[in-house]
Amino acid sequence: MEENSVLFQWSVIRSLLCILQWWTFNVTVIIVNKWIFQKLDFKFPLSVSCVHFICSAIGAYIVIKVLKLKPLITVDPEDRWKRIFPMSFVFCINIVLGNVSLRYIPVSFMQTIKSFTPATTVVLQWLVWRKYFDWRIWASLIPIVGGILLTSVTEMSFNMFGFCAALLGCLATSTKTILAESLLHGYKFDSINTVYYMAPYATMILVLPAMLLEGNGVLEWLNTHPYPWSALIIIFSSGVLAFCLNFSIFYVIHSTTAVTFNVAGNLKVAVAVLVSWLIFRNPISYLNAVGCAITLVGCTFYGYVRHLLSQQPPVPGTPRTPRSKMESLPLVNDKLENKF
Repeated sequence: MEENSVLFQWSVIRSLLCILQWWTFNVTVIIVNKWIFQKLDFKFPLSVSCVHFICSAIGAYIVIKVLKLKPLITVDPEDRWKRIFPMSFVFCINIVLGNVSLRYIPVSFMQTIKSFTPATTVVLQWLVWRKYFDWRIWASLIPIVGGILLTSVTEMSFNMFGFCAALLGCLATSTKTILAESLLHGYKFDSINTVYYMAPYATMILVLPAMLLEGNGVLEWLNTHPYPWSALIIIFSSGVLAFCLNFSIFYVIHSTTAVTFNVAGNLKVAVAVLVSWLIFRNPISYLNAVGCAITLVGCTFYGYVRHLLSQQPPVPGTPRTPRSKMESLPLVNDKLENKF
């Protein structure tokens, strides 16, 4: 009995440590990226995304091939182009839109808009794939949509281009999640293997547009910035941190339940909003903060409803209710999330 108690306590401590290191990497990546755009005046989101892809690809190769900390999931060469490449394309768009939005709008607003992902996922699956959803799923989306609307209307640093990029990023995340169900069927990818296969393709897709659209600007920035090498160290460090975030997600997946991950994920957004405000001091009105809080509570409620439904036996004649841990997670906190 005492031994079981000790094991339980150690399990709780391990879960808390995993969540804390996940929070640390996640918030640090967001803050460093915003710092790069705002403080270093490196206003090139495509180039930043490309650096993240390169660092993630190298990091995944070292973890799997050199250190052998994770076994490689073998993928047929034909499936790499038919399945992995389309997913990588959507993955790439997802990351780029996130960095573009971060370039133009505050972290607090961007993180709140990202919480709209459950709604876009449900609507897309209903409209395009004609997927059935319980009425409680639809009801759980009401506070998310209401909170987003309140936050958008009261945002004091509103930028239409950044807002549209964040919204399109939600659609890209939803598309990626939905496509993964069909394109990656039969492959049980973890976060590290996902990065191992998708990051090289994403780099290949993005490197030419980044050079054509931002190459001259990057060269001019290098010539005019007072401390270019120090700034470059920070930029590449953000890529290393982004890979470490993917690695930390792997441990959170295996150390927490779906409900714990749901709550921790939404608290992580609140922590990111608070830390970003303390550093950048972007103006936040009272109603804006209320809208953000309503959205996060709505996301937590949505994840809870999905978890409850996943525990119920499927109703005959309706599509299968998601039953696995991965499926029952709130999609705004997608475990293979856009976190390069």
